[in-house]
Amino acid sequence: MQIRDDDITLTPQQYELAVKGILDGAALGLEQYSSKHLEAIQAPDGSYIFDVTARFSALGADFLVLIECKHERRKVERQDVQVLHAKLVSTGAQKAMLFSIAGFQSGALDYAAAHGIALVQLASGKSTWFTKSTGLTAAAPRWLNVPEYVGWWCNGNCRSVMTATDGEFTRDALLAPKPSCRVTPWE
Repeated sequence: MQIRDDDITLTPQQYELAVKGILDGAALGLEQYSSKHLEAIQAPDGSYIFDVTARFSALGADFLVLIECKHERRKVERQDVQVLHAKLVSTGAQKAMLFSIAGFQSGALDYAAAHGIALVQLASGKSTWFTKSTGLTAAAPRWLNVPEYVGWWCNGNCRSVMTATDGEFTRDALLAPKPSCRVTPWE
């Protein structure tokens, strides 16, 4: 499934806050959840500012999740994921996520899978509406309440949708180092 980013017309700050909203949607069921926009985290080798951070307690432990948002029209490359992984190691955080509006190159997908980094493509909520028609896709019915923006979690050779109102897959991305494919196959 090819996800187009044509409908994403957010400023970088609006984009980061939309990502924060999707993560906040996963907070149900997490103890002591909090998220921050543009938080500075001190590490032994210096200070890093992250687009979004999330903290919560689960399984009797405290978690810090580092989130970077790439607001670029090019696909995220392997080196971008490597830099985030280095920051994860340096800060001692438990999880890292990288959001993009353009998707990810295969090297980025491979590296992220090997190191347990969640990759998510932000898209218009309209990308969740599918029909079996051979012509133009009809608009989603109003009663469906399609969210404005969703995240498509790039999970190996699958994609799972993440929204601000349904946090199941977001929680899976936060808690599982190498989650299994459960939803939509993609090409």
